[in-house]
Amino acid sequence: MTEIRDQETIGKIWTDAVRSHGAKPFICIPANPERDYAPQGLELTYRDANEAIAALGESYAGAGYGLGSRISLFLENRPEHVLHRLALNAIGASVVPINPDYRASELQYLIDHCQPELILTTISRLDFVETVIATTGHRPLVHVVEKGPTPPLSRRRASRGKPDPHTESQILYTSGTTGRPKGCIISHGYEVSCGDWYRTRPGRFVVRDGLERIYNPLPLYHINSGVVSLIGAILSGNCQIQPDRFHPVRWWPEVISTRATIIHYLGVVIQMLMKQEPAAIDRAHTVRAGFGAGVEPQLHAAFEARFGFPLVEVWGMTEMVRVLCQGEEPRQVGSRAFGRAVPGIDIRVVDDRDVDVADGTPGEMVLRHSKETPRRGAFSGYLKDEAETEKAWRGGWFHTGDTVTRDADGTLHFVDRKKNIIRRSGENIAAAEVEAALLTHSDILQVAVLAVKDETREEEVLACIVLRSGAAGMPLAEAIFRFANERLTYYKAPGWIWFADDLPKTGTQKIQKHTIFPDHADPRAADGMIDLRALKRRQ
Repeated sequence: MTEIRDQETIGKIWTDAVRSHGAKPFICIPANPERDYAPQGLELTYRDANEAIAALGESYAGAGYGLGSRISLFLENRPEHVLHRLALNAIGASVVPINPDYRASELQYLIDHCQPELILTTISRLDFVETVIATTGHRPLVHVVEKGPTPPLSRRRASRGKPDPHTESQILYTSGTTGRPKGCIISHGYEVSCGDWYRTRPGRFVVRDGLERIYNPLPLYHINSGVVSLIGAILSGNCQIQPDRFHPVRWWPEVISTRATIIHYLGVVIQMLMKQEPAAIDRAHTVRAGFGAGVEPQLHAAFEARFGFPLVEVWGMTEMVRVLCQGEEPRQVGSRAFGRAVPGIDIRVVDDRDVDVADGTPGEMVLRHSKETPRRGAFSGYLKDEAETEKAWRGGWFHTGDTVTRDADGTLHFVDRKKNIIRRSGENIAAAEVEAALLTHSDILQVAVLAVKDETREEEVLACIVLRSGAAGMPLAEAIFRFANERLTYYKAPGWIWFADDLPKTGTQKIQKHTIFPDHADPRAADGMIDLRALKRRQ
């Protein structure tokens, strides 16, 4: 069994990295003249960063923060997020990153739910934060990072002692794509094991010690950028390149100018890059591999041929980042394959009664470290929700909520989130499969496929579509239906189509399907809804 590196703290691995890699680059901020911080760009070595981190740690400890403190970071993708977070973790404090796209009600919920002692923010965010705090039951202190390193004195003294591998390091809130965000408690040992797992994956995705420059445009409040690649970089003496966010126009200039060797992506990133006109810049980079999830099967091989490097599909989630990786050949490019069980993670595919299903049959993927220590290497639980934690771990296996299939050789293929499976006349339809087909239509920019009630067939397929071109209306809807019907089994084609100007998204560009229509509203009654059910006929 592969040993999990979960017996160290973040402060310990940082100290080791500074000792071993002090002169090497640690964090790189690409230039962006339109940004209100580091417009000319910024690069800090491990030694440079350590000077700032040590000074911040002393300041926080002197103000009474430390073991048992919980501090929210409303700092976007600024380098301050990384520096303050490492300083706070080193003295035993926990951090709660805040999604910069949160609305007032969402921030209010987070503050009252996790009750931070202090919120770190910027001048540009201060008025918003103070307005929200005036409406919350819990009233944290606020510190603006541009005003200096000295925070207000803590209202409670920190506990005595030092952090250990089980100490809470962060509360990471889930994206809330299907409901209220849950606060995932993660520990120092969990973060270290995530980073170590990332840097030791075999195959086409290999992290070389001291040689990689990792371009990760995802937000630092998300586990991908804020834990997996960041801690992986620290453990391997590498540099994380942290743009403010993903911009399709700036992507290649930033990747090239920062000399990136690894890029992180989501499916939407690949879609947008592929829709740009081919140019000489497409091959002017030094990228060795991409690491991500959600590339549409129809785009996978085409992207690799155009840009000249492999996209290695992975699976992971905040609660269990034992990243499964489709890095070894054959990678099954053009499928939704993402890896298989390996030493250190057991996997089953089960039905709704937790009974194993046959290979090739869709079922929910459930995971554990081992029979003896099922929860090793996993999150510590959901904040203030022990019942939901135990429900997720029922039977000694973590229930991911992801529907997958498994080949005879053990290769796993993503189907969809379990909640995104549409049940029509006894047939299970994966919304992701329908979305993938529709996204190849030249007029479609974005799409979200949902289940809607159907009095005859239990559920029907609804496609919510943002157009790239074309006039919304019945003629285009019928053309889109015919397009889908030619590529999918007849019952998978959309029975309803609804054209939208935009679709609500999380900060990681996942479409928030549950917010497209008002709570308890029947989508079929929405203005502009087009009924195409009469066109769905078995051939």
